Amino acid sequence: MKTLSPPEDPLLIAVAGPTASGKSALAVEAALRLDGEIINCDSLQLYRELRIGTGKPSASETGAVPHHLYDFLDPDQFYSAGRYMAEARRVCRQVRDRGKIPFVVGGTGLYLRALLVGVFEGPSRCEAIRDRLEKMVQRRGQERMHRLLARKDPATARKIGVGDRRRLIRALEVYFLTGTPISRLQERRKPLAGYRILKIGLNLPRSLLYQRIDSRAREMFRSGLLDEVDRLLRKGYDERCKAFEALGYRYALQTLRGELSVEDAIELTSRDTRRYAKRQMTWFRREDGMRWIQSPGESESALKQLLEWVRCSTSR
Repeated sequence: MKTLSPPEDPLLIAVAGPTASGKSALAVEAALRLDGEIINCDSLQLYRELRIGTGKPSASETGAVPHHLYDFLDPDQFYSAGRYMAEARRVCRQVRDRGKIPFVVGGTGLYLRALLVGVFEGPSRCEAIRDRLEKMVQRRGQERMHRLLARKDPATARKIGVGDRRRLIRALEVYFLTGTPISRLQERRKPLAGYRILKIGLNLPRSLLYQRIDSRAREMFRSGLLDEVDRLLRKGYDERCKAFEALGYRYALQTLRGELSVEDAIELTSRDTRRYAKRQMTWFRREDGMRWIQSPGESESALKQLLEWVRCSTSR
């Protein structure tokens, strides 16, 4: 009697890469061909009212293919990788259950890892402990606090740079809340199951990527970034809120205050974006199983390569 093979897990496609590489354009074209839906994996595109400076998909793109996890947070709301993991996995299941392919698209490597590998079920933020730790950092300095972390959790201290204040404080917060090193808690993560995962990264030649970044920075200011920032301020959002961490927004603030010219703001935004793109590529190169495309996401060759990898993955 012939034994039936178990059905294959459905496909999930992740499209990653640095800012300005054309991820959204590639994902939309591929989703149209493959009957897919797009799930955001960019930490700043979650926020409503941040349109120009975050490179969100255009109205024509969102009209052509369903998009999820965009524009649902207020600019001053906190959002964690753990919450992203839970909500993105829920949306992926819904897309899969409709018989469509989830396309997870964006440049936030931490969120992609949270979705695929999982994050530990750690304690919620404790503002009292955070305030104490912030004051300790101000009083003692980050290097001394990093040495404290090295005594309590050497494995995590080796992964966190002395200058990474946010992660340093979180690691110490978790230790003081639980008495357990965060590195030990992270061993309890549950990887995403029930999918065949195809990870595709865009890796453009550096000179081309930098040209695209420079063009994007100039277009942001030409398209009304200053007006967008002014609108946020008029609505009462504090300059220290999450929204203003987006590339270009801080320099837009300084321009509105008369501290920078528009040309200087554009140049500084380009510089910071190039540095950010370099960090993104460093992160994504560590991702196991990433398949690289060397051309912009809008190109026909990029789409052709993606479709060929999908064909190969389903014909085994």
